[in-house]
Amino acid sequence: MTVEGSHPGRYIEFEGPPGVDLKIDSLDLRGSGIEVVNVHPRREGDQTEIAQRATVFIPDGKLGEFLMRFEQYATELTPKGQPKNKELVDRIAAVRLATLRQLWTDDPAAYPNEQASVWWEVWLRRTGGELARFADFCTQSGIRLGLRQLAFDDRVVCLALASAEQLAPALVVVADLAELRRAKTGTAFFADLSPAGQAQWVADLVGRLTPPSPDAPAVCILDTGVNRAHPLIAPTLSAEDATAIKASWGAHDTGWGGNTGHGTEMAGLALYGDLVPVLESIDSVHLRHRLESVKILPPPGQNQNEPDMYGAVTAMAVSRPEIQAPTRSRVFSMAVTASSEGDLGQPTSWSAAVDALASGRAFDQTDEGLVFISSAEPGAHRLFIVSAGNVPFEQLAVEHLDHSDLQPVQDPAQSWNALTVGACTDKAVISDPELHAWSPISPPGDLSPWSTTSCTFEEKWPNKPEVVFEGGNVAHDGAGGVDGGLADLCLLSTGHQPLTTPFVLSHATSAATAQVARIAAIVAAEYPTLWPETLRGLVVHSARWTPRMQAAIDATPGKVNRGKLVRRYGFGVPDVSRAVRSANDALTLIVQGVIHPYSKGKMHEMHVHDLPWPAAALSVIAGQTVRLRVTLSYFIEPNPGRRGWKARHRYASHGLRLDVKNATESLPDFRKRLNKKALDPDEEKPTGGSDSADWVLGDHTRHRGSLHCDIWEGTAEDLAARNVIGIYPVSGWWREQPKRDRSAAGARYALVVSIETDEEDVDIWTPVAQQVGVPVQATEIEW
Repeated sequence: MTVEGSHPGRYIEFEGPPGVDLKIDSLDLRGSGIEVVNVHPRREGDQTEIAQRATVFIPDGKLGEFLMRFEQYATELTPKGQPKNKELVDRIAAVRLATLRQLWTDDPAAYPNEQASVWWEVWLRRTGGELARFADFCTQSGIRLGLRQLAFDDRVVCLALASAEQLAPALVVVADLAELRRAKTGTAFFADLSPAGQAQWVADLVGRLTPPSPDAPAVCILDTGVNRAHPLIAPTLSAEDATAIKASWGAHDTGWGGNTGHGTEMAGLALYGDLVPVLESIDSVHLRHRLESVKILPPPGQNQNEPDMYGAVTAMAVSRPEIQAPTRSRVFSMAVTASSEGDLGQPTSWSAAVDALASGRAFDQTDEGLVFISSAEPGAHRLFIVSAGNVPFEQLAVEHLDHSDLQPVQDPAQSWNALTVGACTDKAVISDPELHAWSPISPPGDLSPWSTTSCTFEEKWPNKPEVVFEGGNVAHDGAGGVDGGLADLCLLSTGHQPLTTPFVLSHATSAATAQVARIAAIVAAEYPTLWPETLRGLVVHSARWTPRMQAAIDATPGKVNRGKLVRRYGFGVPDVSRAVRSANDALTLIVQGVIHPYSKGKMHEMHVHDLPWPAAALSVIAGQTVRLRVTLSYFIEPNPGRRGWKARHRYASHGLRLDVKNATESLPDFRKRLNKKALDPDEEKPTGGSDSADWVLGDHTRHRGSLHCDIWEGTAEDLAARNVIGIYPVSGWWREQPKRDRSAAGARYALVVSIETDEEDVDIWTPVAQQVGVPVQATEIEW
């Protein structure tokens, strides 16, 4: 077989000793056409350490360049008396001619059988004409080539239906292959199965499932009810934990309006996330959180809850699980919203009720209805995770960012204390050949066309959403038609009729919200002593902007303009592994504190935290760039009457701010600067802050709402001297109304701090870990 234009060569695999990385740069000689096409770890047998393997493409006639390096190692010495190319050769334990298996970079156990015809994800080296050559090879070999491709800077990715035997000659015939992966099974595969076929996949997952313990943390779904009979839900939701605000409704999922089965759909995502990768996997699934369900929407045929009563409905719903299981830790997930046109961030009765409940306040049932209880319950703070709400279907368009920026988040997503979730998407491949005329609207890594924002809010209101998560994409046909329900662009979840439709499609900000609630519950299971404020802070702190979002942030001059992008993207996509673990090159510190902000109408107290800092490790990389990320999370008590939002009529009971000591600033000078800021009567005006130019957002832009996050970037030497962080109060209605001031009881806050470096050989975690048991020093300063 011959393919016109092919570049013959051979693939060689280099393997390093266990625990020793290969010198990849010395294997990659692009000027000679020699290219490292993939690098992957392998652990053989009972080995405890991982061996690194690199597959290198060497064009015909260029093998001598490698042989020369080995000859120099054996015969020549450097001026220091070391064998030449020692760093390269000493790190190589084995060299072998590569086969198709060496190009496989997914789980080795998942490598297909030699004769099995499967879909492969084929990554081609981008050298010019590579796709045409591979298509020619596929035609001659009887291989079916997928209709769509993705092109990156140095790679082209396509799909091919073939056996390993059919594909293996491509190593010699076209020599354009870089790596092979398993083609991802799209949502459409599972959605299109018959009920019996879906049931088989459900049974397989149930067989791999370890249910949570009865006292595990829970995600409480406030929605249309949940069908407990679904096999994937039954082990996690007991009958007594499924309730409704009206007993006559029943706790089962009857749907509401056009949202048939919405609650059960949310339940599946809150437990497993998108079901597609979970079903594809062969791994065991150990659940560490449970479900609770409160039906807050009436069954079909009954009057819907009046809009102005949604706050009362939420208050009644919260009481149900707290009475049933009063000691259980839980997060409330609510993907039910109402139009907020005209509010533009202003509090409503619903959002204020959420803020009150989150801060530990309660409502008492009286003859006059639900009455706000004036004093908060100690330790009864609650975490609400709510959806931002969706762009209306009729307004979905190719120019989706413009439309999203003009669509404000919906009530009660403007709540100060709730964690509001928007939607982003990585789903950008439509595999159905009959839909070849359709294309995804949003590119991978960008905002989902469904997601609303707070770009139209007045500056004084919170940044919403705080995070975004996968919510699916929308397709267009190039002629004005849009479709928000294409299976390949949706997620997969549990259906409320498990006998006929065990799986259903899911999308938009509802799907994103349930998945973020899952992350919060996993963190709660890992760290049961964390407060709700801290859980919210950790989830946001774990978030990162995708490369596409980061590019937009980097290309935007000025902190005010970057703040507008935060109102679109939040602080990015949260990551559960980052939220629960510190890697050696990423250190996270958590402080939970109680501050007494005011006394007799005056500022009373600020906290100065002297943090355990890896100063010695930072000095090793003194000139290298590092990042400091800080997040402050606290809950306010609301004052929702619309009376100008100034002085005694401010919405928030209190405000807190954070600041970091400058590298050249003495501790007494830092305290003086905090004192001046706290006593400034116009604390909302922009200030220079602590090296404000080095922060992504700066003092003024980050200090909105009751969650503040920012990133500083500079040298490790500079950061080593910034180990002191101050928390100080600014005005709130507690201060302006001394008779209602609850400062004496204390205001809780969570401070999350992390240091990140790109230097892989520097351990900044261990020096701090050795100080475990040494409390973080917090100096309380009173005025």
